Amino acid sequence: MAKSKAAAAAPAQHGYEFFGPPGAFGISFGLPILVYVFTFACNDLSGCPAPSLLSPKTLSLDRLKVEVGWPKEGIFGLASWEATAAVLAYYLANLILYRVLPAAEVDGTVLASGGRLKYRFNTLYSNTFTLAALAAGTFAKGAEFPVWTFIDQHYVQILTANIGISYAISTFVYVRSFSVKAGNKQNRELAAGGHSGNLLYDWFIGRELNPRVTIPLIGEVDIKEWCELRPGMMGWIILNCAWCARQYRNFGSVTDSIVCITVVQALYIFDSWWNEPAILTTMDITTDGFGMMLAFGDLVWVPFVYSMQTRYLSVHPRSLGPLGLVATLSLIGLGFYIFRSANSQKNTFRTNPNDPAVAHLKYIQTKTGSKLLTTGWWGVARHINYLGDWIQSWPYSLPTGLAGYQILTAGTGAEGAYVMRDGREVTPGSAKGWGMLFTYFYIVYFAVLLIHRDRRDDEKCHRKYGADWEKYKKEVRWRIVPGIY
Repeated sequence: MAKSKAAAAAPAQHGYEFFGPPGAFGISFGLPILVYVFTFACNDLSGCPAPSLLSPKTLSLDRLKVEVGWPKEGIFGLASWEATAAVLAYYLANLILYRVLPAAEVDGTVLASGGRLKYRFNTLYSNTFTLAALAAGTFAKGAEFPVWTFIDQHYVQILTANIGISYAISTFVYVRSFSVKAGNKQNRELAAGGHSGNLLYDWFIGRELNPRVTIPLIGEVDIKEWCELRPGMMGWIILNCAWCARQYRNFGSVTDSIVCITVVQALYIFDSWWNEPAILTTMDITTDGFGMMLAFGDLVWVPFVYSMQTRYLSVHPRSLGPLGLVATLSLIGLGFYIFRSANSQKNTFRTNPNDPAVAHLKYIQTKTGSKLLTTGWWGVARHINYLGDWIQSWPYSLPTGLAGYQILTAGTGAEGAYVMRDGREVTPGSAKGWGMLFTYFYIVYFAVLLIHRDRRDDEKCHRKYGADWEKYKKEVRWRIVPGIY
């Protein structure tokens, strides 16, 4: 009896992922630095990239600091009490809306212990309320709405505050995970791969599977699920809107390219809110613990890296024109169709296999009782939904074209330059093409992410299904891209 209880509290250990402790260290402390590099190297003061970066022979640290807008206070200028307070107020507002607005109560998937957690879903309501408030403020104040100007003026400090929060939450859930007891009535469990015994790695990957906390006046909050869809995803939209407002302040208008990216990314995010219960079957919820990896990804990486294209266009506007706009939207539509229809087909088959839409599909019956589809979308590739997701990433970057710009002083008279309201001129110049390192980074990163996620899922399914999984792979050969990968 004691052994069975201990097993429930501490699932079988997995091998290291992400290259173990060295990889955990590199991601946890290297990626925040990378986000700062993106922020300073592609800026609204000197260019994207900063001019000195294109002339390494004449590069000097003092000159580079001026070009990138390095704070006069040095490293201490990367943070401010004002920005930190604003970010904490934003998180608090999210928590209040989570508690006061109507919500649907949904049961989670069955845990290793046999129990199920209940989830409170109202992200669509709470974030729509937030957007409505921001829209009202913009209607009243225009591009000078204080929220937009505050973000523009304190962007680096807001970034720092979110990085600090991700570190704080990661540390809190790691320390608290040691209070997980065998057979607890709260259905608390350790993540299968999160209790290696190495402090750094477990802090990064996450020891506890679904950490929850009870906050006075707010009630119980599932920290992982809350972070997945609320402050970061909402922040992604907010930053995009802030950069649209900045483009208007800079040039007196907004271009179709920045509006297109903002709208299609907002629709992508709204889709995740609309289908919020679908998150309960994702690897993030069912398999991964909650640690630095997910906290940083949700609260920092998603909003600040995924909005780089609109941030770029706020300084270097580009017009798509009717044909470019149609092509962009068509590519978005194709990717979304593959992504959503594939996921819907899988969900329908799981919940109602007798539905006429999926009843004809063939499958492999596994010894675990699960069924693996071998026809329909899931007979084309084992993760055909990832292909749709990746296709959607291209239209986020393509509107930036051969990205790269230099910012020149007023009256330079550069040919084809965009003139800001303050007289400065924005022109591609010698930076043309180099800005793609920033604006097209998302496509490359997302491909690596999906390939890595596919490999992790393959290992998980092999452990779960054994020989049945190998049989399935022989019938469905391709991983993500049919005929290629």
